Amino acid sequence: MMKRGVHNRSGGAVKKRLFVKLSIALIVLLICTLSLLTSTKTYNSAHTPSKRSVENLWSTATSDGWRPSSAPRSNWPSPPKESNGYLRVRCNGGLNQQRTAICNAVLAARIMNATLVLPELDANSFWHDDSGFQGLYDVKHFVNSLKDDVRIVESIPEIEKNGKSKKLKAFQIRPPRDAPVSWYTTDALEKMREHGAIYLTPFSHRLAEEIDIPEYQRLRCRVNYHALRFKPHIMKLSESIVRNLRTQGHFMAIHLRFEMDMLAFAGCYDIFNPDEQRILKKYRKENFKEKDLKYSERRAIGKCPLTPEEVGLILRSMGFDNSTRIYLAAGELFGGERFMNPFESMFPRLENHNTVDTSGELAENTRGLLGSAVDYMVCLLSDIFMPTYDGPSNFANNLMGHRQYHGFRTTLHPDRKALAPIFIDREKGRTAGFEEAVRHAMLKTNFGGPHKRVSPESFYTNSWPECFCQTAAHNLADRCPADDDTLQKLENQMDSKVTSNSDATQSNLTDITQK
Repeated sequence: MMKRGVHNRSGGAVKKRLFVKLSIALIVLLICTLSLLTSTKTYNSAHTPSKRSVENLWSTATSDGWRPSSAPRSNWPSPPKESNGYLRVRCNGGLNQQRTAICNAVLAARIMNATLVLPELDANSFWHDDSGFQGLYDVKHFVNSLKDDVRIVESIPEIEKNGKSKKLKAFQIRPPRDAPVSWYTTDALEKMREHGAIYLTPFSHRLAEEIDIPEYQRLRCRVNYHALRFKPHIMKLSESIVRNLRTQGHFMAIHLRFEMDMLAFAGCYDIFNPDEQRILKKYRKENFKEKDLKYSERRAIGKCPLTPEEVGLILRSMGFDNSTRIYLAAGELFGGERFMNPFESMFPRLENHNTVDTSGELAENTRGLLGSAVDYMVCLLSDIFMPTYDGPSNFANNLMGHRQYHGFRTTLHPDRKALAPIFIDREKGRTAGFEEAVRHAMLKTNFGGPHKRVSPESFYTNSWPECFCQTAAHNLADRCPADDDTLQKLENQMDSKVTSNSDATQSNLTDITQK
């Protein structure tokens, strides 16, 4: 009897231990299942459209209740009647590098309480274009838009000295790259007070982008997205092209940056023939610092511009078909038709500003800033924008920021580093799961919606959250000002009729700006 009781108790203990182990195993299995389901749900959420929902990409990105707002939200007094002197700047580089320099010049003038002389645009060696500020931008609109921020004049006025009129000569300074605010309030301001005027040249990237004063950043947005409006004839021409493109529905704009300067900068030579490689290496030696760049290494980490064929493969993997209408914003593609043919075979409905410009104006200005300005506007207003190389490309970077500010317009922003091994595998014949891998890499991007700015992303590429607000924000600093009319201003900004008479008023600039 004793032995049987011991045996029963021993058997019960074994069963109990077995039950505990089974319970633990079931719990672990349940947790893993839930984790898998959660992961799957996240991957296919509304914020990352799948191939099946490619139609969603033609609408704007998810905003989460954010909207553009660059109006001041704290005490922001108008500029005093008396300034500390005059600020001249020379904005070097191409159209978009000059654009950021203009924004920085306005902010620098505000920081120093200076009177800004209308920025000078470098007649640079690449564009061979001397249009100047007055030839590209609506000057009256620029001055009026910023009247509560800075005083602006067309030129430094003459001064009276010993009964004679004398032109005030600006003291020339070469500012440090990415200079902090403190440099402008000390070194630059000291010279301005000493000489009455300073001339900062060159002025590309001469003011730090990351400034921990939200009102300063919002001023940059007011300049970039409101004050800088192209002249009426450029706006009308751009609107005409967009209308023509929309006659058959949606259209996508692609900045196909497969051009000599960018390929030479990136050091991506090996896919070209010997003659083309010599051209690229010569261009690099003449224009960039000498570096030992290995193509295989550069390619593996996504430092090479996407080829036209790779762009086509990305779009096809995302679910776009050969009926997609595409506007190409690009200069002369390096390597000719053999690089373009694979892309055209996938997406034959291709346009550029020359094919849809019925006026013929752009055909006569193929290398000038006019063509770049029109490309900028068409890309801004397109349903989808896709940059293929954002590295040092000011055009792509500025457009991504501008489209974000204009209502989170969809941007397909390829992660070249994530895509590089997928394309390399394909070239080696490992094609199984290629489209799914490309799609998975693309679905991890933000599609132009609000996201945290992380270095090296530029403020001009992503001005969130400083230049945005929420109508029902939990954080008081993010709430929209009651009298904020940013959305109305944006609508007016796109209406060329508003500026139809401004050409006739350019000659009155000096009178307007000195009142």
